[in-house]
Amino acid sequence: MNNKDLANLIFPNINKTIMDYENIYPKRNLPEGSIVTRYAPSPTGFIHIGALLASFIASSFSKQTNGVVILRIEDTDTKRTMDNGIEIIINGLREYGVIFDEGPISENEEIGSYGPYIQSNRKEIYHAFVKYLLEEGKAYPCFCSEEELETTRNMQTQARERIGYYGKWAKCRNNSIEESYNRIKNNEPFVIRFKSPGDFNKIITYTDVIKGNIEMPENDLDIVIMKSDGLPTYHFAHLVDDHLMRTTHVIRADEWVPSVPIHIQLFEAFNFEKPYFCHISPLLKNDEGSIRKLSKRKDPECAMSFYHELGVPNESVLLYLATIANSDFEEWYLKNKDKNISDFTFTFDKIGKSGALFDIEKLKNISKEFISTLKANDLYDRVSDYLLKYDNEFYQIFTKDKDYSIKILNIQREVEKPRKDLTHYGGVKNEYIYMYDELYDKLEKHYIYPYITDKEEVKCILKVYIDKYYDQNDNQEDWFNKIKDLSQEFGYAREVKDFKNNQSMYKGHVGDVSTILRIALTSRDKTIDLYSIMQLLGKNRIEDRYNKIIDE
Repeated sequence: MNNKDLANLIFPNINKTIMDYENIYPKRNLPEGSIVTRYAPSPTGFIHIGALLASFIASSFSKQTNGVVILRIEDTDTKRTMDNGIEIIINGLREYGVIFDEGPISENEEIGSYGPYIQSNRKEIYHAFVKYLLEEGKAYPCFCSEEELETTRNMQTQARERIGYYGKWAKCRNNSIEESYNRIKNNEPFVIRFKSPGDFNKIITYTDVIKGNIEMPENDLDIVIMKSDGLPTYHFAHLVDDHLMRTTHVIRADEWVPSVPIHIQLFEAFNFEKPYFCHISPLLKNDEGSIRKLSKRKDPECAMSFYHELGVPNESVLLYLATIANSDFEEWYLKNKDKNISDFTFTFDKIGKSGALFDIEKLKNISKEFISTLKANDLYDRVSDYLLKYDNEFYQIFTKDKDYSIKILNIQREVEKPRKDLTHYGGVKNEYIYMYDELYDKLEKHYIYPYITDKEEVKCILKVYIDKYYDQNDNQEDWFNKIKDLSQEFGYAREVKDFKNNQSMYKGHVGDVSTILRIALTSRDKTIDLYSIMQLLGKNRIEDRYNKIIDE
């Protein structure tokens, strides 16, 4: 009895060899230097900001080199798999412009010639590769129960030795072929372990494309490569998939750095060419002075739903991630605001070797810049879509008069230096609430006038303005000259500089009077252009709001 007999017992129906699969999935015919990479999530139903960063980086490098980016679904951990998990991943990343050349496009459909791209559909392929290792004596069945493994771990702890299945602790490593054969015939449950040729006391060096040279102990663990349900572990599936899909660069989170010695051994066990490993550092958070990893459980900003619910433009999120992906992107973007992210050339040497601090304020500033570049019509459509999903009450008000809302959004917008007051679509309601009577009339208003505190004088200024000076047909220059006339009538300087030069002659200046008009109309001392507000609100609404204050 030999290794092939054991392999055939375990896999009686596997007839294809690994050479057959080499022919089925030939090397890709791509230009020299093309990057073939993959994003390989588990369908857990949750997309987080780190996942978007990793997939964005993978997509960017492949596309700029005329390569291929693959979506591969790693669903061999059936306990974590969720219904519709694949659709959530596909649709969620597509929203941010991450489009894959190959992989699933729905739960039941995929594109590309190197599939299946869902691991649970590749079981037969994995079995052929496990069978090869068994035939070569590079893998073996392990019959240890969970109780036996726990006992081993306790013994290792007491002996102050490394935890793991290796060396003298690898109980089934030296089982005879006959013993393993008979135990399998007796239907004993088992897993398949890789027989590591490594020595933990030896140091290996590998070059990480992002992090540089890394020294690590050689792997000596006999890891599980096939579970008792017949599905592979991540380590083994990654080897098979990346080889057959002809992955050139494995771009993934740096939590996998400790596993690289295992992966190197697996590639070497098959004499396969190893891909380049590119490990991305995690996003970090300053938590009251303590720097830690951004957490999917603790931090709401980790979930992409956080940005959807606020109405942060997808483009803003992507622009921010691009500044993390390459340290020189921000400088480039400031000089090339008319260009797209795809016009920028990303390089591995500009990806940070250590974790980047996630800066929500920086994201807001980027978002302000981006929203300020949108045309009013475009912004109206985006805000309407957002409100329809998240604020139906305001949606009805906002869309009741489309032209009116577009005019509001266009105040100080399509000009050389546009106003930058919005960080997200959800901010439109609060920013412009005074423009919609249905909302403004319900507000509990507190009119606080910072410069003119005499309430009777405030009322007089408002009354004289609407009785004597307000004319909706005035252009902006005439309108402001009349406010200067109003100011002069009440003893305020027509120009700020005149007041500063001779404060004893005046109560204040024209800016103080303008502030009265602004606050009485909007209940705020800072708003968009006051003249534009008045033009849109019109005479009746202005008089109504001012008279309510005058009559108090």
